[in-house]
Amino acid sequence: MTLKPEHAQLQSRSGQWQLVEERISRDIASGALAPGDRLPTEAEIMEQFGVGRHSVRRAIAELASAGKVRAEQGRGTFVEEHSVITYNIARRTRFRRNLLEQGRVPSGQPVTEVEIAAPPTVAAALGLKDEEKVYMIVRRGFADDVPISIGHSYHPVERFPNMHLRRRAGESVTDIYAAFGIPDYLRRSTTILTRRATAEEARLLAQSPQQPVLVVQKTDVDLKGRPIAYSETVWAGERVQFTIENDPDEAGPKAKIGERRHHE
Repeated sequence: MTLKPEHAQLQSRSGQWQLVEERISRDIASGALAPGDRLPTEAEIMEQFGVGRHSVRRAIAELASAGKVRAEQGRGTFVEEHSVITYNIARRTRFRRNLLEQGRVPSGQPVTEVEIAAPPTVAAALGLKDEEKVYMIVRRGFADDVPISIGHSYHPVERFPNMHLRRRAGESVTDIYAAFGIPDYLRRSTTILTRRATAEEARLLAQSPQQPVLVVQKTDVDLKGRPIAYSETVWAGERVQFTIENDPDEAGPKAKIGERRHHE
């Protein structure tokens, strides 16, 4: 998308990045740049505004920090979507269903799958012995091709042999569980906290490190109450809000809230 012609050749040599940031912000506010639009390249903005590369990068960084744009590696910089996803947490919570019910297209991307000795927190959640092996599977979650989450899930190797390979091949968790004789599963506990994103999390979520992330720690159990998975998922705090529901017909512990719920 081309910026408005009047943006070309800023005259003042001082505070150029502020002028670039202000005028792009104005286009976003007016709708001239709509959610999802890709901004011109650095070179194009430099030419249109008559400024240097440093000014353009500083302006884009400020816009990203304010949650107005997101930079996606290899794709460009896009105007941020302002509609927030409401993600329902219940005893049966499914990523795909949550997004489909809101008219979003869900997808996932593998980041890494590795067999490791269970860290103490994971071993305690899954009822494992110290150093017992688990699969750590890391995936990015997307809604309409926009990254919204980074999930680290842990499954006992002894109970789910080669699960990491099946996930890499694109098989769903629900189908894998069914193959191991688990027709359904429930969430036993949920803890939610908020913090700043790390540099790597910000990169994977295409957001500024200054923006918050929501961290959801959970343990899933089979219908006999035996733990089958522990996970810690980092969510883009400006794109997602959570609702927590408990089925009145099913007894179970309520969610535990950490520091605070974002967007509450």
